Amino acid sequence: MLSNNDLNIIVMGCISRHRISQKDFYKNFYGYSAAICNRYVANNDELLEVVNDGFLKIYKEIDKFDTGVAHLESRLMSWIRAIMVHTSVDYYRKKMRDKIRLGYSDENIEHIEYDEETPVDKLSYHEIVALTNQLSPMYKLVFNMNIIDGLSHDEISIKLNISTGTSKSNLFKARQIIIKLIEKKYKQIV
Repeated sequence: MLSNNDLNIIVMGCISRHRISQKDFYKNFYGYSAAICNRYVANNDELLEVVNDGFLKIYKEIDKFDTGVAHLESRLMSWIRAIMVHTSVDYYRKKMRDKIRLGYSDENIEHIEYDEETPVDKLSYHEIVALTNQLSPMYKLVFNMNIIDGLSHDEISIKLNISTGTSKSNLFKARQIIIKLIEKKYKQIV
């Protein structure tokens, strides 16, 4: 990664709207941004669109980012992560508005408990990402927001404009699909 000084120069260049600095910023943070957005989108075309939309937001808002405090890189990466997650969620909302609704909505589920550890709980991050890529967009979105990002069902319901029960239902069903995928892959009862 870049030194603090080099990173500061690139960020200041982006604030000044210098194309070379923006290109350097994109080159250095594309992989990080793509890894974040990949958890939320269905395919590579969507990934490229969401990441590029995120970078446009970054370039538009970077003048509000405080470069004068210590730990520039970690603060910048947290800021980028927040923008990429919000951009991914906004992209999904747009798809919903365009009437591309996938996933099941069950308004009646109020409380789902998991009494014992499931195989899903034992998976590595990379295994979870590979499995979630096989889910429908809504299931994948809710699963990632809850399991990976740690958002509560209330927070998810607000961000996605769905009920808390729908969030719980979608997570439950996503977990069930993943368990079936594991069973199929390993040909054993989980």
